[in-house]
Amino acid sequence: MGKILVTGSLHYDIIIYAHHRPEKGETVLGSGCSYKFGGKGGNQAVSAASAGAQVSFVGAVGADSQGDFLRSTLEQNGVDTRFVAINNEVASGMSVALMDAEGDYGAVVVSNANNLIDIGQFADDSVWHDVGILLLQNEVPEAVNLSAAKQARQRGISICLNAAPARELCSEMKSMVDLLVVNGVEARDLSGIPVNNLSDACAATEWLSQHYPMVVVTAGEHGVAWCETGNRCHSMQAEKVELVSTHGAGDCFMGTLCTSLLQGESLSHSVKKANFAAARHVSRKI
Repeated sequence: MGKILVTGSLHYDIIIYAHHRPEKGETVLGSGCSYKFGGKGGNQAVSAASAGAQVSFVGAVGADSQGDFLRSTLEQNGVDTRFVAINNEVASGMSVALMDAEGDYGAVVVSNANNLIDIGQFADDSVWHDVGILLLQNEVPEAVNLSAAKQARQRGISICLNAAPARELCSEMKSMVDLLVVNGVEARDLSGIPVNNLSDACAATEWLSQHYPMVVVTAGEHGVAWCETGNRCHSMQAEKVELVSTHGAGDCFMGTLCTSLLQGESLSHSVKKANFAAARHVSRKI
């Protein structure tokens, strides 16, 4: 089956709970605080490992207690951390997320060591041993993603990009992505099509499929749409669950999706499996 190589961010997350998120100039009294393992890269790696994949990680942390925590959490979840570098010059990445009473959140990310991932290590053949899928996100510099993608392409390895947060990609990066996965906001930013319902998600998916071989647009409570170039768009409604928290739902989706694809399942089957996993994720307390 091979394994998934994840290149991306590792963040020490501070999550603050409050009735609502403050407006400009407003002070809100919180109801609690927790500290979590995070970063899109790290969360997706753990999700893929939990779904049954063998996973390796390329990234960087600081020489601090937060970095120790991030590496040990990956290892405890079965992720290979041989290629997670420890940087003595800068702190580990972190984020602060504010969770409201409805389970929605907003976050501020400080990348720190994630901006200093050594791109030279991608030329090391041992990084790519038995890798079947390269999974990328946009929380690290594009130079990191581009270097990893070039090496993957040379080895015939499939490349999946979760373009979160959305940013304009260089033409070379665009040409190497086999599967693009975005949420409704990111789909809007990349396609110019507002995603307010499942029909909009399909329209954005079809537009993006003119530029990428496979596209998936997750539309939150509306559902998910997907398309392969030359084929019509498919969609499915979101699972009906009681929402507890949306935090990490997209990363759960990504890890399950890539694991299913690695196991040889079709895009349609893999999307449905990932959609179900994400629904279970948002219905439990983090």
